[in-house]
Amino acid sequence: MAGDPSEQIDEIIRKTDDWRGSMMSNLREIIKQADPEIVEEVKWKKHSNPLGVPVWSSEGIICIGNILKKAVRLTFSKGSQISDPSKLFNTRLDSKTVRAVDFFEGDRIDEKALTNIVQRAVTLNLERSKLKK
Repeated sequence: MAGDPSEQIDEIIRKTDDWRGSMMSNLREIIKQADPEIVEEVKWKKHSNPLGVPVWSSEGIICIGNILKKAVRLTFSKGSQISDPSKLFNTRLDSKTVRAVDFFEGDRIDEKALTNIVQRAVTLNLERSKLKK
């Protein structure tokens, strides 16, 4: 597999040749359009998941993409600190740090709400980065 993270994510999507791969592809495009400075990475490669997990970062992790058996999940590492007026977050709501969105077959993506959450996550990371300097 190619070393470039974007190509590795392409491969993860290609290997998931049902609605979940298409959903991940669509979510990926929305994330990248929300902030062109976001960096794509692949982390946590292991024997049970040799392709790893797509991760989008900007001064820290913004969100992680998981292809599950019956859903595609975006987990926002600092989601509990992100305002969600559209109520997009639908899982991991009891966590003290993360929040996630599970997308199921046939779901329509609320692009505006997802874009807003991604942009809020980027802003949160940038603010924390400035405080550390």
